[in-house]
Amino acid sequence: MKYNLIRKMDIADGPGVRVSIFMQGCGFHCKNCFNPETWDFEKGNDFTDETIEQVLDLCKENHIKGLSILGGEPLHPNNIEGTTKLAKAFKEKYPNKNLWVWSGFKFDEDLQGKDVLNYIDVLVDGQYKDELHDFRLKWRGSSNQRVIDVQKSLKDGKVDLYTD
Repeated sequence: MKYNLIRKMDIADGPGVRVSIFMQGCGFHCKNCFNPETWDFEKGNDFTDETIEQVLDLCKENHIKGLSILGGEPLHPNNIEGTTKLAKAFKEKYPNKNLWVWSGFKFDEDLQGKDVLNYIDVLVDGQYKDELHDFRLKWRGSSNQRVIDVQKSLKDGKVDLYTD
């Protein structure tokens, strides 16, 4: 597994100042994707235990409100194991900070029963659709995408949208 980039201070991908990691590799190839350099599974940097430790260390500062995991596609079968390992380590170390994940896979169709959901606070799901792009949307690029409160959804047994 590979990752493309780690941002130690990101204010665009979730609420507050965050650490963001962009996983490498995506099979969706959405038209006008904002990050096509992350599509190739062979490019990028090796994702290792040291990468996880680096991300966790960057998250320790009090001004960091959480971690965002984007891509590429962090929940692709090639990436989900590493993403789960990072998500679990993050939530164990920082239970009061939030974890946001962006995925083209849908919560209620593709991700049910996946262990990674136990650690995600907010999931932005669904593939980006260029024809549904709307600059006014918060946290997502197209109107088909949903911003889901994962823990509430798991508890309620239905999709509950995140409200801030």
